[in-house]
This record gives sequence, C-alpha cells and structure tokens, in this order.
Amino acid sequence: MLKKTLFAVAAAGLLSVSLTASAADYKFDKEGQHAFVQFRIQHLGYSWLYGTFKDFDGSFTFDEANPSADKVNVTINTNSLDTNHAERDKHLRSADFLNTGKFPQATFTSTSVKKEGKEYKVTGDLTLNGVTKPVTLEAKLIGEGKDPWGGYRAGFEASGEIVLKEFNISKDLGPAAQKAELIISVEGVRQ
Repeated sequence: MLKKTLFAVAAAGLLSVSLTASAADYKFDKEGQHAFVQFRIQHLGYSWLYGTFKDFDGSFTFDEANPSADKVNVTINTNSLDTNHAERDKHLRSADFLNTGKFPQATFTSTSVKKEGKEYKVTGDLTLNGVTKPVTLEAKLIGEGKDPWGGYRAGFEASGEIVLKEFNISKDLGPAAQKAELIISVEGVRQ
C-alpha cells in the first residue's frame, strides 16, 4: 500500500512538473542578432522602402499546449529607425512622422493569442507616436529546441499591417503609402 501511495505521489509530482514545464518564458536574443523588427512601406507606388529598428527588446511566454496563456511584450526605441538613408531617417524621426523627441519608445503588449492551424493570431496594444491601438499579427513558430550552449530556444516570425493616420502619422505620402507592413522575426532564449 505504501508503495502504491508513494508511486501515486511521485507520478502526480512528475505530471505537475511536466504540465508547468510546457509554459516557458523567453527573452529575445538581441546579443546574437537573432531578432529583427522591420517595416516596409510603398514608395510612390513604384517600389518598397524597407526600414528597421536597431534598438529594441522583448520577451514572450510560449505554451504550445495552451496558446491562450502565451504573452508577448516588445519595447522599441524609435530613434533607432534606420532606412539606410541618413536624411530620410532624420525626417522620419521628426514630428512629421514618429516624433521620436516626444515619443522615444513604441511598445507592443499582447492581449490575446489564438492558434489557428499552424499559425497564431497575436492581438495586442501597439503604442506608437503617443497613440495606442489594437493590432493583430499573424505569427508562426519557426522552430524550437536545445542550442549548442546548453540553453533552449524558440523562434517565431510575425507580420501585420498598420494604418499610419491611426497613429497620427498623417504626412501625405501619396495614396500608395497609407499603410506600413510590419515584419518581425525573433529568437528567444528560455529563461
């Protein structure tokens, strides 16, 4: 009887550990340059202009068995905007666009995560240029597993779209440039 009781306690303990072990917190791997926050916007309707934010940080909680428990938090230093053209970058940082002097950070905080097939719908509050609006990103798990240094990693790619005037970015860029596409790729190290 004692053996059965000990076995039941041990099994219950292992089961609870395995259930809680499936939810894990990850920190973006910025040091290894395995995370990117990029955007693209049409230029006059003829081509795409690509840009990136070089200074950002973030974290996520990932539980494949329970996506509703997943969370994402990102902070972007908007002054780190880079489109590979110094004069344009200066203008994009100005009050005409991102107003980085007044609003030096943009943030994204998830409010819900839903899994649809192999993809995830990550909805959250994006605060940009002093305005907070809900945004939904479509994300997919690229992969997860042990790394060569004894850690564990998970990587995601996400994309979405924002309407610029909804974030008080109303400088007239022509009809083709009213939206910006977001392209995010992150690799997180389990904490």
